[in-house]
Order: sequence, then structure tokens, then C-alpha cells
Amino acid sequence: MATPTPAPKFEEIDDTRVKRISPLPSPAVVLDELPSSDAVRKNVRRHRMEVDNIVQGADDRLIAIVGPCSIHDVDACREYAQRLVKLAEELKRDLKIVMRVYFEKPRTTVGWKGLINDPRLDGTNDIARGLRIARTFLLEVNELGLAAAVEYLDTITPQYYGDLVSWGAIGARTTESQVHRELASGLSCAIGFKNGTSGDLDIACDACLSAREPHSFLSVTKDGVVAIVHTGGNDKVHVILRGGTDGPNFDAASVERARKAMVARKLSPRIIVDCSHANSRTKENPKKDFKLQTVSCADVGVQVAAGERDVVGIMLESHLNEGSQSLNPGKTDLTALKRGVSVTDGCIAWDQTVACLRALAEDVRKRRELPDKRFKQ
Repeated sequence: MATPTPAPKFEEIDDTRVKRISPLPSPAVVLDELPSSDAVRKNVRRHRMEVDNIVQGADDRLIAIVGPCSIHDVDACREYAQRLVKLAEELKRDLKIVMRVYFEKPRTTVGWKGLINDPRLDGTNDIARGLRIARTFLLEVNELGLAAAVEYLDTITPQYYGDLVSWGAIGARTTESQVHRELASGLSCAIGFKNGTSGDLDIACDACLSAREPHSFLSVTKDGVVAIVHTGGNDKVHVILRGGTDGPNFDAASVERARKAMVARKLSPRIIVDCSHANSRTKENPKKDFKLQTVSCADVGVQVAAGERDVVGIMLESHLNEGSQSLNPGKTDLTALKRGVSVTDGCIAWDQTVACLRALAEDVRKRRELPDKRFKQ
């Protein structure tokens, strides 16, 4: 009689490629450690209301989402925020300036995944530390009086800091993801969906249609308990034009195509133009160049000054100093990194940012002198 084969142990067939699992503090624990003040909550409510009003066309200002491609040096970004809040006050009649505070970075293959994932920039991936740093910095930004914007890349991390965000983006690589559309349907702020990396606009329009609707999906509570989340849908969703492999799409003809595509799907044609990524190039200069953000931003400004009203904002990747520097976690000498220079995509410098935004504010003022063709005069 053959000897029966013993049943495999559970651990021999599950998690066979997992080296270890490190527990995290629950969102509730981190929020208790790093609570928001009454003043911060008041600021966030005000910022969200103003952003929502612009997205819905009830406020004729433009949203300007500006800041580093990614946050890697909190001290340098703190200085950036301190400068930006002064510029936001100067231009507040014409622009709603929101600081880009991106802690998570999508990678085409591999690379540094952002401050939450690897806060020490050395491959140790101390996510518990990263989450606390992220929340602390968002509190500082809001305490200054600035609005904050993030890209929602992970579906759990919003539980740790979503209460401090006034505008969010779903990136080109995740706009087609069902779980990110479900997530957006329950987020408390306006959400922009980027067109696909190819330039496909249908992906972003479909995402808006999906996120407007109620959803039920698996997630975790603030206490870290696995649960089903039931959402009511997000009516503040909109499209972000960021160009693609088929070319840039910041020009008037591209905006018109986007408008028609959204109207055809019974979407309110509310559009933000990302001046970076594939829009940081032109027909004359087809290679991506972060410096060309100033060109695409100026082009949008011309459209606005001529009466364009469905473009409700722009995005700029900007830092204290221009350019970028390489970071290879665990190998780069961190003491050699230049202060205020991006370690991901190249950014325009502070002075260029100021010039772009002041010019854009002037374009908004020029538009106010024109009749609004959406209404009978």
C-alpha cells in the first residue's frame, strides 16, 4: 500500500515569494499622533470649496497646481512652500495656487518610489516613517495657509493623509484602473484624471464617468480593519491633458477636441492642462524638455486671454532650482545631492515659476474684459 503524500503546510503554498511582512500602525494611530488643528480643518474646507467652485465654473480664476515633481527633501520643500504662500497671496484675485505635494511616484520599470515608500532614499523602505513624514509635511503646508495637491497612487495611503488634501490627480498609468476610479468616487476633494500615456483621451473620459457613480469596494477603515466601502460618487471629476506618445495636447485645437469628447459623453468640459510630461515639448522641439513648460503655460495663457473658459487650471513642475539629478537608492551619495533640485522629473526654477504665474494672472484679467459667451450679455 502506497504511503499517502502529506498535505502541504499552509505556509508552503501561500506567500511563497514574500520575504517578510512588516505591520504598520493603523491610520487612526497616525492621525491621533499627528492631529489636524481647527485652523487647518477650516483651511482645508475653504480650499476645497474654492477649487470646487473653479472646477464648476462658479469662480473665474484659474487653478495653478505648482511644486516639485516629488518631495524628497522636506527642508527644501518647506522653503518652497514659504515662498509659494506669499505668491499665492499676491495673485489670489486671479489664481488659486495649490502646492504640488507628491509623495508617491509611479515608475515605468523600477526606481525610487517616493518619500512614503522610501523616506531615507536608500532602499530601506521604512513606509511607517514615510507616512508620518508625509502627514507632518502636509500639516505644515496647510498651517501656512496653502492648499495641497497629491497624486493618489496607492489605494490605502489616503486614509493616512486624505483629510489634508484639497485637490488630487489620478495619473496616466492608473486612470484606466478600476480600483483608482472607485477610490476617486469616494474621495472628499476634486479629482483630475490624466489622459493615457499614449495620449488617449477616452481613458480619462471613461474614468470621469465611472468615478461620478456610486461604488462598493474593498478597502480598510481608519482602524485598519478590512471593510467594504460604499461611496456616493464624485461630481467634481475632470480631465487633465498631459500629452502623450502621439504628441503634446496643450494647444487650442487639442483643447477643442477634448471639449467635444467630453460633451459627447455628457461630461461637463472642465479641463486642466499639465504643462509637464509630454506637454513639455512642441512640434518644433519634439524631445521632452522641462524648460518647455514655460512655452505650454504661455500658450494656455493666450487661450485664456482670448476667452477660453473650459480650461480651469494648469500644472507646473517647479522647484527652488531648475533641472533634475539622479537618485539610485542605496548607491547614491546622499550628501552630494544638490538642495532644491528634483530627483525625479526636471523642474523649472523658482524665478521662472513666478514669471509664468504672474503672466497667467494677467491673462485671467484680460479674459474678464471680454463678454462671457456662455451667457447672454
